[in-house]
Amino acid sequence: MTNILEAIVNIVQNPINEIKSHYTSKNRVNNVGEALECFVKDAFANCIHEEIEERLEKYNEVFSWLGNQNHPPDIMIKGGDAIEVKKTQSLKSDLALNSSYPKSTLKSDSLMITKSCKNCEKWTEKDLIYCVGHTTDNSVKSLWFVYGEIYAAEHETYEIIKNKITQGINEIPNVELSETKELGRVNRVDPLGITNLRIRGMWQIQNPRKVFEYIYDSNSELSFELVAIIPTRKYNNFPIDSINKIENIDYLDIKDVKVKNPNNPARLIECKLIVYNK
Repeated sequence: MTNILEAIVNIVQNPINEIKSHYTSKNRVNNVGEALECFVKDAFANCIHEEIEERLEKYNEVFSWLGNQNHPPDIMIKGGDAIEVKKTQSLKSDLALNSSYPKSTLKSDSLMITKSCKNCEKWTEKDLIYCVGHTTDNSVKSLWFVYGEIYAAEHETYEIIKNKITQGINEIPNVELSETKELGRVNRVDPLGITNLRIRGMWQIQNPRKVFEYIYDSNSELSFELVAIIPTRKYNNFPIDSINKIENIDYLDIKDVKVKNPNNPARLIECKLIVYNK
């Protein structure tokens, strides 16, 4: 089984800055966003330089789910973490999450995931990794890996807001409402009854580069950097082989840090900060 430590090792030992060029010949990708997702999948599956047939075999071996743009997550590791891949074109721009609010973990009873995702393996809740890539037209300039539990608040924090908005919509008099997974839907708005109103949430969250600048000040002049922030509890539970592998790479900087608890900033969470740059 793979994990984030194995992915980091694969990336720093197989650096590919111009990911769009690399994956255009292999996958016929249409844009750098697709190439970024391919790169992340290949890093976790340890097949960055493999041909398509070998890569598909590796995917089948280590992943239980490979999602689509409309339904999170993008990747689920068999018996392991879930991964959301996000692309930004500026260093500190906010992440667009659209109708899915930020998540500390991924739960199988979420309304935002598909039935196929729920049934792809036996699971109820997974730790969630946000992988944020800063890209240009062809290249990836940086990758940040951040666990949801240190990035997003508990689910109920966002559900309270979402439910209050939906409740307010449902209390509007003299409108025809229908059930929806969105914030609300009003049918037959006009006298002809031919116009419907879909009410969707458009969630955003600050870039981890900005959120965690109090523990790491990124250098925008670097040609490439990789930054990972992993709760120490999680780090210590990875296989010892993975820990030894990453700690034996001389050009990786691994530090003990403390980050703010997203549910109570007065409390701190012990984490490992892993940095690679060139």
